[in-house]
Amino acid sequence: MQPHIDHPAQEVPCNGSSREPVTQPEARFIYNLPFNDLLFRAHSIHRANFDPNAVQMSRLLSVKTGGCAEDCGYCSQSAHYQTGLKASKLMQVERVLSEAQRAKDGGATRYCMGAAWRSPKDRDMDAIVAMVEGVRALGMETCMTLGMLTTQQSARLADAGLDYYNHNVDTSERFYSEIITTRTFADRLETLANVRKAGIKVCAGGILGMGETAEDRISMLVTLANLPTPPESVPINMLIPIPGSRLANAEPIDPIDFVRTIALARILMPSSHVRLSAGRTDMSDETQALCFFAGANSIFVGETLLTADNPGEDHDAALFRRLGLKAEQLERAE
Repeated sequence: MQPHIDHPAQEVPCNGSSREPVTQPEARFIYNLPFNDLLFRAHSIHRANFDPNAVQMSRLLSVKTGGCAEDCGYCSQSAHYQTGLKASKLMQVERVLSEAQRAKDGGATRYCMGAAWRSPKDRDMDAIVAMVEGVRALGMETCMTLGMLTTQQSARLADAGLDYYNHNVDTSERFYSEIITTRTFADRLETLANVRKAGIKVCAGGILGMGETAEDRISMLVTLANLPTPPESVPINMLIPIPGSRLANAEPIDPIDFVRTIALARILMPSSHVRLSAGRTDMSDETQALCFFAGANSIFVGETLLTADNPGEDHDAALFRRLGLKAEQLERAE
């Protein structure tokens, strides 16, 4: 029997136009519940909205690496830091589609393509559109992360059939300027609004372990949950400290605090896919298992995430067998 929690935060509205905004105090109360109560609540919500033993498999490819003008303190691709990463030009469309086919053959149902740009230039849009159309023709969901987008660029990507656009808010509005100074938190929200207006689904989350407080993590999730429509995908990353970056020596986040954040994301955004993203190479199998129980139901597969290491397919397959998990199947009406 579920324990009674005598507090106004006991009932948190689900996604939908009729939901009431969640407040910071409500979210704080939930985050600080006894760990077993928090996980029970998160898993109950997860089970009510998803198959609890199915995990979405996505693959991420860097189609343009390095040389980014932004100064994001966590990033290996920023031109502001000496991380040893060489900049590359935009990848040829044929190579991207070849990699996408390989990902599909490996069980991925969503293909995510990222370019290290502040924002795409109009001269690059023809190739980007061709990538989207080609990956969709393979029968996969498509996702792009290209930096900031205008309304016109968003509309063009929507016309090409782009399913998702990733643009993380990274952290709370309060802490944001400690991590990035070359664009504002409001810039991030503007791009999300442009993408949503164009009819593209939103993928937006953040990074934990950058020196933020628990209150910052809670605030970030409250911001996402209170968007006019919450993101359909919410990637939660554990910082991978990049040598040469500004956050190279950041103190790692406590694994229990990480799991608490996953649980809160599931509770505040019941029908969103919560993606266990970067940092899994530094997570124990037990930590990942707790995250799946708390509501994470999406991962990236493959050896790399843009430029960082990721557990390989063999390790993930072994973990899935131990936990009795399976790959979520894509269901898309054309």
